Amino acid sequence: MTQSTQPTVAILIGKNHYRRMLNPTAWATLRSFARLIEHPGGEPAAKNDLLHILPQADACLTSWGVAPLDAEVLAAAPRLRAMAHMGSSVKRFVSDALWKRGIHVTSAAPALAEDVAITALGLMIVGMKRIWPLGRHVRAGGWRESSYWPSRELRHKTVGIVGASHVGRHLMRLLRPFEVQILLVDPFVTAAAAAELGAQKAELDEMLPQADIVSLHAPAKADTIHLLNATRLAQMKDDALLINTARGTLIDEPALIAELEKGRFFAFLDVTDPEPPAADSPLRRLENVVVVPHLAGCIEDCGRMGEMAAEELRRFFAGEPPLYQIKPDMFGRIA
Repeated sequence: MTQSTQPTVAILIGKNHYRRMLNPTAWATLRSFARLIEHPGGEPAAKNDLLHILPQADACLTSWGVAPLDAEVLAAAPRLRAMAHMGSSVKRFVSDALWKRGIHVTSAAPALAEDVAITALGLMIVGMKRIWPLGRHVRAGGWRESSYWPSRELRHKTVGIVGASHVGRHLMRLLRPFEVQILLVDPFVTAAAAAELGAQKAELDEMLPQADIVSLHAPAKADTIHLLNATRLAQMKDDALLINTARGTLIDEPALIAELEKGRFFAFLDVTDPEPPAADSPLRRLENVVVVPHLAGCIEDCGRMGEMAAEELRRFFAGEPPLYQIKPDMFGRIA
């Protein structure tokens, strides 16, 4: 492809984020097929930046913080044909005007999902071992005499996965060596499809009393708000482990606090509602919950998302089928 026929790709993520998001492989892929123009600021492009940059672009590379591609932005960008997003969801960035234009949208969320799934697996392992409460017990002078949080193993346990999202699916792959029974809760997955994933399809109220571990990977939507309410939290087994690396709104937080105050089970929360928790929230002091500041995904190195986004744009301009395209009819089931 000669320089005169190369598409122009606008990089909108802000130069302060290049090292984190775009590794050498991503840069090499982009330069192999495109002429690159860059938002000159350090932080992600605001709307005025988009109005200035996108009239020259055939495609753009977005991530967290970039302004939405609304009707006004798209009217100023008549050449724009494709958008590749590096982040967890494209919903905030796209608009009806974008779909009407037929702009091709792809997401690198599957790469981010792998990091979240790895974190969830790690929390399962240290959670079943009761690393945090037993570590505090030892620090206070104790040893093995404590039976309040008995140490257990992940192997052969029953794991409830709520949501066959990219994260949920990768987590199920990671769990295979541990020979667990997986109960999958997802209204969009059939029993046959669940079996192909190595899981048994279950309803939420059926899974909760059986699961040693409940791990949430459902999207934040109107019908998933407080999916785990007081009634459902009460159904969880004593000594169970609850993990939320999805969205805080999936859990009725006051109901969770009330249940945790009984000391029945342990929770790891990467997300809360509100986020962060109030300074006086019991989630900050209860011994059977660990809250971390929304870090389950990649933090220092999101280069795989850059690689995926760059490859998706290369495929688009080469006329090859996309791997991770987002279409309007998918919005009912994605975050």
